[in-house]
Amino acid sequence: MVQVVKKKTANVGTKKVKAQIFTIDCSKPVDDKIMEMASFEKFLQDKIKVNGKAGALGDVVKVVRDKSKVTVTSEADIAKRYLKYLTKKYLKKNGVRDWLRVIASNKDRSVYELRYFNIADNEAEEEEE
Repeated sequence: MVQVVKKKTANVGTKKVKAQIFTIDCSKPVDDKIMEMASFEKFLQDKIKVNGKAGALGDVVKVVRDKSKVTVTSEADIAKRYLKYLTKKYLKKNGVRDWLRVIASNKDRSVYELRYFNIADNEAEEEEE
């Protein structure tokens, strides 16, 4: 005969999830008037997916813009890489992806920066060859 043993499980309390804060620094393209922060903020609000639904941020995700920075605060799990993907998608949509790139900041790893490609360095290398 085989005895069936039931295991008792303890009730695990709810976990408090620490809010994740990501910042996208767009100061260089905004200073050169290549990019509008209002349209970028609206793009992120429309495209960020929460529980598989785009645009339904609710109280879980907040997108706030300052002068040249967009801050995304999330209580749900959002990958930092996902914000990079959306930023690159926005740049491609507006036709400036060829001149700008998205780079993680050296100082703070929760910050992405938009920088120009070094076109002058590439031209100098081509002239040497």
